[in-house]
Amino acid sequence: MNKNRYLLCLLLCGLMLYYAAPRMGVFNGGTEGVFAISWLALALFVIAGNLTALLFAPKKAAASGKQAGKMADRKRVRSFGR
Repeated sequence: MNKNRYLLCLLLCGLMLYYAAPRMGVFNGGTEGVFAISWLALALFVIAGNLTALLFAPKKAAASGKQAGKMADRKRVRSFGR
């Protein structure tokens, strides 16, 4: 479910960039230029964060459950080995 949320955020951020980037005056002076640069930088941070979360998400909990089962088997063997 989280992957769907990350993908939705990426798509929405891409849509906002598609709509806003051509209208922003990055090379304008004063506060307009500062606002445009800062807005684009923050949009890139959003994209980078969502891509990182999407690509490097931990594996499902089922894999860790298998490891817990192996640990329990080892403990059982050790306890009955005496």
